[in-house]
Parts: sequence; C-alpha cells; structure tokens
Amino acid sequence: QCLQYNKRYCRSQNKRIALHYGKEHKMEKCIFCKIAAGEIPSNKVYEDEYMLAFHDISPMAKVHVLVIPKMHIANVDGITEENSEVIAKMFAKMGDIAKAAGITNGYRVISNCGSDAKQSVMHLHFHILGGQELPEKMA
Repeated sequence: QCLQYNKRYCRSQNKRIALHYGKEHKMEKCIFCKIAAGEIPSNKVYEDEYMLAFHDISPMAKVHVLVIPKMHIANVDGITEENSEVIAKMFAKMGDIAKAAGITNGYRVISNCGSDAKQSVMHLHFHILGGQELPEKMA
C-alpha cells in the first residue's frame, strides 16, 4: 500500500494509479501525469512531493506558470475532502512560485473547469499569470 500523497496516488515500478471516488484509474494517457512523473520534460519553477510548477509552453502573459498536483484530479469538480489538503498546500506555495518565476507586481490565478471553460487538459491545473499588467477582461 502506498503511503505517499495521503494514500491517493502511487508510483511503483513505473505504474501510476489514482483513486477516483474509490475506483482505480490508470493514467497512462494524461500528459500532466507524465510531466509530473518526469517522463516528459518541463521548464520547472518549483517541485515538491505534492505538486509541480512549470512554465506553460503557450504563454498567455509575459510569465505563465502552471501549477499541478502530482496526484491525478481531473478538475476543480474533483476536489474532495480527501484530496483538499494537497490543494491547500498548492495555494500556500503559489506566492513563492510567482516570485520564483519573476513576478513582482501582482498576478492572477485561474483554473478552467470543463469544456465550456475551455479546459484543455483533464488534470487539475492552476495558471499563474503575471509579469505585466493584465487586461481586466481575463478575469
């Protein structure tokens, strides 16, 4: 039994499994799971046992960092009491991540949830946008 990530995520022998509402779900096709596992390279800003922050490959601002949990959660709708501690840790680090990325005068945090919001990767992620004055219509 895996004791990492509140027993919700296990990496052993290159096999990744997440528990979704009590059901096992293999994540071989999730690009963010592959990035978190180091199978796909990224331009890292921050990493710890719970999360990874890296520069977006298609930035929408001068500085555009994605922050993802290493445990697979599809989107905001997938946040539960069981995994909310990881999300809290992510938010507690976002200020430090923004500073490490070079943002000094404010930033915006965005998470798209579902197709109408144009969520492009079905793995929870938060966009940190900054490094410039952002337009009001982005929020």
